[in-house]
Amino acid sequence: MKKQSRRQPALALRAPDFIERNCDPRAIAIIKTFQYRGHPAYLAGGCVRDMLLNRLPKDYDIATNADVATITSLFPGSFVAGKSFGVVRVPMNGTEFEVAMFRSDGKYLDGRHPSSVAPALPWVDACRRDFTVNALFCDPVDHVIFDYVGGIKDIKRRKIRAVGDPSERFAEDHLRLLRAVRFATTLDFQLDKTTREAIPPLANSLTKIATERIRDEFCRILVESQRPGDAVLMLHALGILRILLPDADAMQKQEQPPDYHPEGDVLTHTVGMLNMMTTRNLKLALAVLLHDVGKPKTAAKIDDRIRFHLHADIGAEIAGDFLRKLKMPSGDVDTICQLVRGHSRLAHASKMSMSTLRRLVGEPTFPLALELHRLDCESSNRHMANYAFLRDLVDKFACEPALPREWITGTDILAMGINEGPEIGRLKQMAYDCQLEGSFPSRDALLKWLQTEIKSPSI
Repeated sequence: MKKQSRRQPALALRAPDFIERNCDPRAIAIIKTFQYRGHPAYLAGGCVRDMLLNRLPKDYDIATNADVATITSLFPGSFVAGKSFGVVRVPMNGTEFEVAMFRSDGKYLDGRHPSSVAPALPWVDACRRDFTVNALFCDPVDHVIFDYVGGIKDIKRRKIRAVGDPSERFAEDHLRLLRAVRFATTLDFQLDKTTREAIPPLANSLTKIATERIRDEFCRILVESQRPGDAVLMLHALGILRILLPDADAMQKQEQPPDYHPEGDVLTHTVGMLNMMTTRNLKLALAVLLHDVGKPKTAAKIDDRIRFHLHADIGAEIAGDFLRKLKMPSGDVDTICQLVRGHSRLAHASKMSMSTLRRLVGEPTFPLALELHRLDCESSNRHMANYAFLRDLVDKFACEPALPREWITGTDILAMGINEGPEIGRLKQMAYDCQLEGSFPSRDALLKWLQTEIKSPSI
């Protein structure tokens, strides 16, 4: 453990007035309780960064020199979330706040956890954190910000910079490689040069950490980044995307027919779609990322044109393997694979029968499929006539269900003398197709026609 000194903060300045105005008063109440009992206590980390950026924090972390026993005694109902790290969850008027001791960390042996921790002075605690913008403390009572590592300067420069030696910080917790990208792309910052250069040589270390941690961080990047496509490009440039999705390199190298895809290769097309997303839905984002992942494996030049026969089916298989590897919920995997497998068929909607169109629009995944189709068109040849046709169809069904209740049931067909078996299903399907096509004005008319047809040899 490093020897601690009573070093003064590199910077202590008055907090802007809006920090107190925007801070959760319950967090301030907790801090006042500590200070009343003689324990320094500050807002810590990301919430300070967000308030300086005039963003509303998602949560408020608090750091203090009080030990776990003192914290739990001061706040009845609190519970220890990480005893070895001095972390306590403190309830306050319906919300829980994480309170942690100022600490120093021993050596990291597993790429995630320190071998030991010890109480420390605030500046030592700041120096163990990941990035300078996340290592700020704020006393909202005395209106003072404590900056020991140059975090305020980096916020002004809009830079993500590791605290101290970036290679050491990334070796301590390998997930910080992904977190660097998330903070840069969600805050619209740039990676500091030294921090950026430290990432590619360590990218393979991501294979050593829990899949669930990678999944959660990666998914946050896709839905929280200001431009998710640029985030994917950053992951690719840093050598991280090939670890998560090996087919990504092939996507970048895969050419496409310029008349359909003037924007360029498959990865360029995918990045453009991600950047155009207006709905930050995780299943949609993953479907966009993976919708053309099967193209490199199916590419063939036929009649002087590049074609991708069955690329959607192959892509769905690759997507399923990738998503299961990330341990995504099985329902989400099924939905995303369905979107990938079916993304090309919407291009032929204008040639479909009304019964097929009704079934298409009636699918639970259709809203996502339609948005995927829009993005696909917008980021390529920009031919939007088919999308407009589908939008008009959606409007048409706004006042009626796309898939209305069936007029003819299996019981009706049994009453016509048809024995139980596959024939019942076939006739029922045929009757429903006629209903969806609007071939008959009423149930009675359809029933009368079906009775006649059952007696005909053509059936």
